[in-house]
Amino acid sequence: MKSIAVFNNKGGVGKTTLTYHLGCALAELGYKTLLVDLDPQSNLTLFGLDPEKLHDIWQVEDAFIDDFVDARDQESSNFENIASDVRSIHFLLKPTEDGTAPPKSLAKPLKLQPRLGLIPGRLSIHTYEYKIASRWSDVYGGDLLAIRTVTQIRNFCETYAEKYDYDYVVIDTSTSLGILNKVIISTVDGFLIPCMPDMFSLYGIQNIGKSLKSWKRDFDTIFNLLSDAKLSHFPKNFVSFLGFTIFNARKRSDQGEWGLPKAHHNYAEQIPTTIREYIDADHRKHLTETQLEDPVGGTAVMHSYSTLPNMAQKYRIPIWKVPSCDKLEASDKSTISGNRKSYENTQTGFHIFAKDLLIRLDQLGDR
Repeated sequence: MKSIAVFNNKGGVGKTTLTYHLGCALAELGYKTLLVDLDPQSNLTLFGLDPEKLHDIWQVEDAFIDDFVDARDQESSNFENIASDVRSIHFLLKPTEDGTAPPKSLAKPLKLQPRLGLIPGRLSIHTYEYKIASRWSDVYGGDLLAIRTVTQIRNFCETYAEKYDYDYVVIDTSTSLGILNKVIISTVDGFLIPCMPDMFSLYGIQNIGKSLKSWKRDFDTIFNLLSDAKLSHFPKNFVSFLGFTIFNARKRSDQGEWGLPKAHHNYAEQIPTTIREYIDADHRKHLTETQLEDPVGGTAVMHSYSTLPNMAQKYRIPIWKVPSCDKLEASDKSTISGNRKSYENTQTGFHIFAKDLLIRLDQLGDR
């Protein structure tokens, strides 16, 4: 199993749409893939569940999120049935947060399509972030609960991969540079930065690079202090940078190899330079110079999708499957039918993008 985080410190870059469609593309290419929604906004989850069904899941969990031990005692006869159903990522992490034993059963992932599963998100995940912060200093002393708190997200990725034979786990994150994303990104195998060709994405990359330096210093200290037995909870290596992509940008077919308006192109061509300056070479040493210069997948997913992602989320299927959906509302049918090729052609682009990302991931070797 290889784990991937999709992350940018700047919002509005299409991160969640890209994550969902990457998962769909990997599944269609034959790889069993698990999506994990660790963005408190839970937008990735809404690609797989309508709000009412998500509310039903959360409602069952509410008492456990308030006090896991008390709720488990109250539901003792039905607890394992609840725990083995589709559950949010916060429910999975809550026993660690409260310092109690986990359920015997592993919650089943929500099946989105053949070879693609999802662990839903939950707005309350911030309380787990608070617990990471309060226990962080105890990690240096080798406290096992603190270590488990920091590494449990990674451990769940491995547990699900082992039980369900997932090849890849793809994690959607928030835009925060707080301690929750610190442990997510530091303990996955690789991370991808989706960008818009603007000033804000350049500053986002700068912030990520500076944070990575600080995070790696902290983890290097931990690795030097802990015994081999306790280090076994952590991945062998610190995270690697997989590259950037420009997503959903305006297209000008008469403007250069990337087909971007001049002002956007001027920012886009600064992205590789910014990466070199702010993301340490040690995090990207597996990438070739060409891979550093070029977006993942080239221009395959680069250009504007207009309202196509909105329709994909409305019907909870990838963009390319929207025209053939048998649940289309009458008011949508004519518009979608007239743009059928635009919808269907996105499949090729996302497959190209996914294949290029896997090449970069494979270059990491055995971690």
